[in-house]
Amino acid sequence: MDARKSLIAIGLIVVATLLVIAVGLMPGARTLSFDAVLQALFNPDGKIGSILVWTLRLPRSLAAATAGAGLAVSGYLLQSLTRNPLADPGITGVTAGAIAPIVTCFVFLPWVSGFAYPFVGLAGGLAAASVTFWVSRGGNGHPLHLALGGVSVSLFLGAITIYVLLFAGPQSTALLFWLAGGFAGRTWTNLVQMLPWVAAGVSGALVLHRVVAMFSLSDHSAAAMGVQLNLWKPVLLVLGICPVAGVAPVAGPVAFVGLAAPHIARLLKPRGTILEIGLTAALGALIVTTADLIARTVAIPKELPVGIVT
Repeated sequence: MDARKSLIAIGLIVVATLLVIAVGLMPGARTLSFDAVLQALFNPDGKIGSILVWTLRLPRSLAAATAGAGLAVSGYLLQSLTRNPLADPGITGVTAGAIAPIVTCFVFLPWVSGFAYPFVGLAGGLAAASVTFWVSRGGNGHPLHLALGGVSVSLFLGAITIYVLLFAGPQSTALLFWLAGGFAGRTWTNLVQMLPWVAAGVSGALVLHRVVAMFSLSDHSAAAMGVQLNLWKPVLLVLGICPVAGVAPVAGPVAFVGLAAPHIARLLKPRGTILEIGLTAALGALIVTTADLIARTVAIPKELPVGIVT
């Protein structure tokens, strides 16, 4: 697609996401009519309809869209950095690396503030990614090496997480639901907590789109074109992990989005890396928002973890 068609595609996907968010304001344990939703949106009166829209459903849907965009761009950066189509936050061990220390803090260090969890997740994700990349020769080995390394790291950290859960007591049920990925009960505070981390990853990828494009070449070619590999590899890795660090404390591990969205974006063949990143973010937001709507409406009044749907 040329630049104009790519921008139109991004716009259409954003409009589709907003429509899903709007539709998602109606269904639930208490269904609201279209008129009631409009009344609550534009003339809130503090009654049950306004509370459902502004306190429960709207921040939840916006959190899902933000998380989807961030995880999709995270997968895109990891795939570009390693030049490996199998790379994503789950397969490279980044997600498990973020989740394990967060669960450990939640169970054994309950005094740690929730706003510190993204920093804990960032450190864990970096450590797990470093081990995975070391196993796969810096991400430059055979794709099988990356997959095996990431799966091994994820299984090891998953075992630690399950062991820690044995000490969670009555909180274990809530933690297990969170570990399946979901946005139930997420508020504006959770959205604000997650937004800077996702914004850092997405905006950083857009600003450094030329560097990201260079990494699609071999290391030798990128170095010959002036890319300082020792500088930009760690920078792109941190940018790729930032969204996971922000999303994981709020929604847990949301699977598959970081792997699928970049590939769908590439199939649409946008012109230029910056448009490819924008399309990836838009697709990720649409996928997770739609999955969240399905998860909370398919079995009303109960709901499924969104990670199962994705």
